[in-house]
Amino acid sequence: MNLATRRFVTSAEAFRGQVPWAVEEWLCRSDVVQNEHLLMVRVNMEPGRAHAFHKHPTREELIYVLYGRAEQWVGKEHQILGPGDVAFVPMGEVHGTYNPFAEKLIFLAILSPARAAEPAIVDVSTEEPWRSLRLEAR
Repeated sequence: MNLATRRFVTSAEAFRGQVPWAVEEWLCRSDVVQNEHLLMVRVNMEPGRAHAFHKHPTREELIYVLYGRAEQWVGKEHQILGPGDVAFVPMGEVHGTYNPFAEKLIFLAILSPARAAEPAIVDVSTEEPWRSLRLEAR
């Protein structure tokens, strides 16, 4: 399949990969479908896992919950999201997605632009106030 002319991506064609916090299924990125503006990944996060506090200095992001619940942080605010709920993360905003619940969490992360300056992601989970923020919120 020519990536420049591909208009449909089946679940079987997604690029799958394991990261420490989840199984990722990339449905829209340059090696799946050619585009300049969007990235989309379906994330399957088991109970007790998290994509701890981080930021995307050159991208904005939408997080859309498909299944389960997420303890979603955007900056110093958090909310429990369920199926159909969305979090908007402005470019450069620190955020984190946690699954402290008993069921699997499945969500879509949609990021833009696809072609952005590096670094694409910066982990801040060991820096204050992010390292202690969740403990203080309990």
